[in-house]
Amino acid sequence: MKLLHIGHTLKHTRCTDTMITVSVLALSTALGFLFEEMGLPQTNIITVYILGVLVVAALTASRWYSTAASLASILLFNYIFTEPMFAFKADDAGTQLTLLITFLAAVFTSSYAVQIKENARISRQDAYRSGVILDTSQMLQKAGNQEDILRTAAIQLNKLLKRDIACFQADARGLCSPVGFTEFSEHPDSRGPSPETLEEMTAARKCYMGHCETGATTQILSTAAFHYLPVKSCDLVYAVMGIRVGLVVPDDFENSLAIAILNQCATALEKEYISRKREEEAAMAQAEQFRSNLLRSISHDLRTPLTSISGNAGVLMNDADSLDHEHRQRIYKDIHDHSMWLISLVENLLSITRVEGGAVQLHMETELLEEIIDEAMRHIHRRHESRKVRVTQEGDYILVSVDAQLIIQVVTNLVDNAIKYTPENSDITVKSYQRGNCAIIEVTDNGPGIPDDSKEKIFQMFYTTGYKSADGKRGMGLGLPLCRAILNAHKGTIEVLDHTPSGSIFRITLPAEEVSIHE
Repeated sequence: MKLLHIGHTLKHTRCTDTMITVSVLALSTALGFLFEEMGLPQTNIITVYILGVLVVAALTASRWYSTAASLASILLFNYIFTEPMFAFKADDAGTQLTLLITFLAAVFTSSYAVQIKENARISRQDAYRSGVILDTSQMLQKAGNQEDILRTAAIQLNKLLKRDIACFQADARGLCSPVGFTEFSEHPDSRGPSPETLEEMTAARKCYMGHCETGATTQILSTAAFHYLPVKSCDLVYAVMGIRVGLVVPDDFENSLAIAILNQCATALEKEYISRKREEEAAMAQAEQFRSNLLRSISHDLRTPLTSISGNAGVLMNDADSLDHEHRQRIYKDIHDHSMWLISLVENLLSITRVEGGAVQLHMETELLEEIIDEAMRHIHRRHESRKVRVTQEGDYILVSVDAQLIIQVVTNLVDNAIKYTPENSDITVKSYQRGNCAIIEVTDNGPGIPDDSKEKIFQMFYTTGYKSADGKRGMGLGLPLCRAILNAHKGTIEVLDHTPSGSIFRITLPAEEVSIHE
């Protein structure tokens, strides 16, 4: 099938070039008749034929057409325009010399024209290849991951060599299924066997395992349709690239271009591999730091409430009958307060690990911001019945598309912090309003405030300012990082500002939804 396709293409090219040659010769002859009628000397007619030969050399694919045109021009000139007329004969020695010189001039000029055309073609090809190699280097630098790097290299090889490219990416299990790039190939019916056949896959695996070239044009599985090259750096093979050979075997220059592209690809893959390993190591170090901080915080911050709960429980178990009612109530309250603190701590810890790890699926629904804040206030009231929190809202309706339960947890954490770190009679305000496309919630208190050097650090896990809450407990530094993680998942923001004359303002920003009123 492939031979038939190539033969058909060559036949079409020959027919076209033949028609061009005949047409140019016919036009040159017609101009010769015109010049003769005008009484112009024969040198002008000879010049027209030489010009026609140059046109044939420029428009046809083979120098044989220009050579044939040179010979045909001399024969036509001799037959039509020299004595004796309409005979391939020249009795005069001067005419014979003229015909010979004209033929040699036509052959020389046509050969020179063909050479110029060939040099121009090579220059264009070199410029194209240089452009592809330069683009490859730039594109590989922009590629984000291993798959993008390999895809870029395969596509650029496809552009450069104008051959089918099969890319086999390697993973922990070995070689993956090939990805083909065939934009510049011949007709789809003439490409040959698929790279997924048993023979081709075997050759690709041999290349991967042996770190060497296999397939067509090599000594290893030479009957394969593709020439396989390893994409490697040092002793690590990242992928295998297959180049379909076809009927025209790639020359040494094409092979050197392919190797240059693959070397660039290997360098990019090595950088990506090192970067990915560093990220993995950093993530492992971060996880280890998290575990270390958690254990340290548990050993220090959980010991006091647990000791209090166990001690008070022991008192109730051993001496409950000897205690008066008031004393028992204080013990009950102390156990309850410490238990609620532990529950809140565990909830925050579980929530932040799930949100940061991407395990939480957001259930986004359009909600009234007022209803979210009201629900958060009900949670606060159950925990702090004696504390008053003032709630205000600018405007009638503020709509947000959020996971309501998570935003309630954010507002609850912020108000809970304000209550914990401010005196009993402090003013705490929750204010909501809309500015443009943003819905804003502000939690304001008049407590001691937050130092400037701590305003960004307080959103880091396990960071605390050192201030103790009103009940004497010190937080573990999980509430605010959880708030930021939740808001980041909602494409929102949180920041802390100073409140005049004292205290802090925690400002939450969320994307607002448009309010549609239908009458």
